[in-house]
Amino acid sequence: MSKMNLVVLPLALLVSGAVNAATVNPYYVGARAGGVHYADFDAKTGNDHWNPSQVTSIDKDDFAGGVFMGYNVTPWFAVETGYTWLGEVKLKEANAKVKQQAIDLVGKFTYQATDALDLYTKVGGAWQFSHIKAEGLSDRDDSLIATAGLGAEYHFTNNLSARAEYQYYHDMEVKPAETKINWDAHYYGVSLVYGWGAPAAVAPVVTEVVEATTIQLEPISAAMPFAFDSDKLSAEDKQRLDPIAQRLVNFPEAQLVVIGHTDSTGAEAYNQNLSEQRALTVATYLTKHFNIDPSRVSAEGRGELDPAASNDTTEGRAQNRRADVTTPGFEIEQAAAAAVVQ
Repeated sequence: MSKMNLVVLPLALLVSGAVNAATVNPYYVGARAGGVHYADFDAKTGNDHWNPSQVTSIDKDDFAGGVFMGYNVTPWFAVETGYTWLGEVKLKEANAKVKQQAIDLVGKFTYQATDALDLYTKVGGAWQFSHIKAEGLSDRDDSLIATAGLGAEYHFTNNLSARAEYQYYHDMEVKPAETKINWDAHYYGVSLVYGWGAPAAVAPVVTEVVEATTIQLEPISAAMPFAFDSDKLSAEDKQRLDPIAQRLVNFPEAQLVVIGHTDSTGAEAYNQNLSEQRALTVATYLTKHFNIDPSRVSAEGRGELDPAASNDTTEGRAQNRRADVTTPGFEIEQAAAAAVVQ
């Protein structure tokens, strides 16, 4: 029989479709069971009694099975070794049986087809052991042979998977009575695999998103009275502005609105100018004394156009000589407000 050259599957399996390295268990063990078919018998002998090509009743199929273990060097490459019982060939007309076993050492190349399904090929060598028994004869032989295979592996969990595979053993042999008999063995079957050793998956850190709680700060207002034909603030007036000043200092979001007014005594143009001066006096005091950014301040005068009381009485005219000072309300995060209180 002419020797066969092994055909290795495409090397693309080596470099594509790598499995996620973080979830690959480095160590695994397994057991496999299936069948074996024997083919390409040949015998180098002149005695047709031992020549399978001359024997018409050869039992070419039998049960096969074994165990194996491996180490995943990378997500796509593993080194695997195992023992396989390859059944027995029955040469019925010669009343002989040939039992075969093999110890494999192969490289396993994996391609991840899906998250759960891998395709792989194996190539390497095996040490085969053959034992022939016939009437008055018992002979054992062992030799190094080539082996290759391919299969699919489905992962049920990160630790448990199942394989369906085919493996070819080239040129098994036995040498009874100065005769050399050769054949090839074709194994097919399923395997159950258990893997371990991968680092525990790191649970993602979930940061709870706490929605900021906002509160509404109410407006603060004050009506600042002025003497007749005056735009000056007294010490008492300045003290009345303290709550507004504190709001402006504590909360940069706070704004200031100042509107100056007069009574109806005198010319309208004069009163308009006086109301503007009253508004400016209040705004200037707050910005300079409490270091408030002028961009946060709005100041205007409305003259005698917006009276708070009747100008027909002395008391009413006194109420109209004023500046309305307001810091409008606004929303703020509760934590920020609490920090100010502390």
